[in-house]
Amino acid sequence: MAESGSGACRVGLVQVNNSFSGQNYLPYSVGLLQAYVQRHAPAAARYEFLLPLYKRVPVEEAVRHLRSAEIVGFSVYVWNIEISLAIARRLKALRPDLLIVFGGPHVPDRAEAFLRRHPFIDLACHGEGEATFLQVLEHFPERAWEAVPSLSYLAADGAFVHHPKAARLRDLSVIPSPYLAGVFDPLMRACPEERWLILWETNRGCPFSCTFCDWGSSIASKVFQFDLPRLSAEIDWFAARKIEFIFCCDANFGILPRDLDLVKLAVAAKQEHGYPQALSVQNTKNATERAYQAQKMLADAGLNKGVTLSLQSTDAATLKAVKRDNISLKTYEELQRRFARDRIETYSDMILGMPEETYESFVNGISQVVENGQHNRIQFNNLAVLPNAEMGDPAYQQKYGMVLKTSKIINIHGSLLTAEDEVQEYQELVIATHSMPPAQWARTRAFCWMVAFLHFDKIFQIPLILAHEECGIEYRRLFEAFSEGDLSDYPILRETMEFFHAKALDIQNGGEEYCRSERWLNIYWPADELRFILLCTEGKLDRFYEEAERLLTRFLAAQGAVLPADLLPQAVLLNRSLVKLPFQTEDLNLELDFSIWDYYRSVLEGEKAPLTRGRSVHHIDRTSRVHRTWEEWCEQVVWYGNKKGAYLYSSQEVVPELEGHY
Repeated sequence: MAESGSGACRVGLVQVNNSFSGQNYLPYSVGLLQAYVQRHAPAAARYEFLLPLYKRVPVEEAVRHLRSAEIVGFSVYVWNIEISLAIARRLKALRPDLLIVFGGPHVPDRAEAFLRRHPFIDLACHGEGEATFLQVLEHFPERAWEAVPSLSYLAADGAFVHHPKAARLRDLSVIPSPYLAGVFDPLMRACPEERWLILWETNRGCPFSCTFCDWGSSIASKVFQFDLPRLSAEIDWFAARKIEFIFCCDANFGILPRDLDLVKLAVAAKQEHGYPQALSVQNTKNATERAYQAQKMLADAGLNKGVTLSLQSTDAATLKAVKRDNISLKTYEELQRRFARDRIETYSDMILGMPEETYESFVNGISQVVENGQHNRIQFNNLAVLPNAEMGDPAYQQKYGMVLKTSKIINIHGSLLTAEDEVQEYQELVIATHSMPPAQWARTRAFCWMVAFLHFDKIFQIPLILAHEECGIEYRRLFEAFSEGDLSDYPILRETMEFFHAKALDIQNGGEEYCRSERWLNIYWPADELRFILLCTEGKLDRFYEEAERLLTRFLAAQGAVLPADLLPQAVLLNRSLVKLPFQTEDLNLELDFSIWDYYRSVLEGEKAPLTRGRSVHHIDRTSRVHRTWEEWCEQVVWYGNKKGAYLYSSQEVVPELEGHY
């Protein structure tokens, strides 16, 4: 940090991040700005940097911290744009002479309307910000911006001025690491109670042009690399400071051969120091072997909690419309199979509401992904439009009939408790297109929740897998039996489907993406999880299983599918017995006449074992970990088990024993 002097220019930096489980990210983006200025400014001592603002605080508190600055730079994205605007607006009202600079992905490339709506913003910065921000500081005394590239602003006469973006930095070595340069040391000393999270950048650039992304569609360009010695030193820095979690910002980890070397460095650091404890990376799209090797090494070292496979869609027309048709679906299918074989959990991302997607194509895609072996979790994301993505262009939206609805940004399992001065953030959700009109969007959204509820929450997964594998019925038809069929004879199932459909309509009307529940932990729940909670806490779970078994039995009979007598009832009984519930006082010994458990586990691992007849006793350990209140169960089973769908007693807790071994 530069020493304060009589002629020092005080600079404030703001990168408001969300908190996760009481932990916060070091503000990497604005740290880069400070590190660059301190290395490259002709007289770096001219600039005194305040401690950066890194998390959500009341606006007045932020203003008190920043009001002594002469220049304040904001790094903005969808999760912090409104609070950043609120802080900047209040600062400008108090200090009209203060220079306010906005940069980051949420500053529109077409910035005139943005600047006219927010006249308290003096400069909008586009693209990479390090060199541009230094030039802004250097030209600040006279406020002459004519020679500074990558800026938009309103001139004194009210005219809109836009300067083209500067060329991207090809040599990233000119940007110092804010970690290694000591930029964050004063902040960490000032906040000793924080458990810091890390944003880590090993390269810049993305060769793909996905239209929903404001990364590839805006730069779609060559990947430039930070050098390996720098990255190695950063890993050592993280380990020395006992950083638990690192999020790698690279768009395509594994795209470069040296990415495997980075994984080896992280693994070595954990083995030697115990840190980091997790490294989250986003797989590259087409480099199957390197992506597999990287994730396998991370998993073997305990550095990943599962692998995300970001499919988004399986429909050819949709992939072409969003410019992902150059990304091979075979890559995802092969990775899914290999990770299942290695018992490494994966999660698949799919986006609802993209151009050219229909109900038919989307549910067929879900069925395809599950049939390929995804039994752990599909995350069904609602499509949100970002301003600098190609999809943010009104002409693109008109072409595909995209209907947008402004919606509050709500974090999954986010608290309902907010301060009175909390600033709400918003997003633009796509709730219909030409190919998926409003009624079909709601139908598809409800279908997704039913799939999550039955299959990925594991509530009815064992019977569904059995019916698919033994009867050859595609998963789509099995899921639709619960979402599309006549449910008049099944009041609990009908109530469940009506719950999901009502929530879909609520989102289309501007409601929140998640369900409010003051009763259960006072947080926002995904619709499928809240429905599971309500069935259990209202004493309806056994009725659900009775109805689900009866419906599936009738459905299979209507298809001419024949299963051995008692097989389906025993599969339902096993699934019901494995559901984790509170207040358990005894373990359970469950007798079965078929090898259902071994069969089920083998399917999950991608190597189906034969289903055999023969009595066995399964000891289900229900008492090693007992949840003594509904609230504790909601938190530790339903909430914490969300991503893994860990609502069943695990394989370690379910040990098959042949009869007579007691």
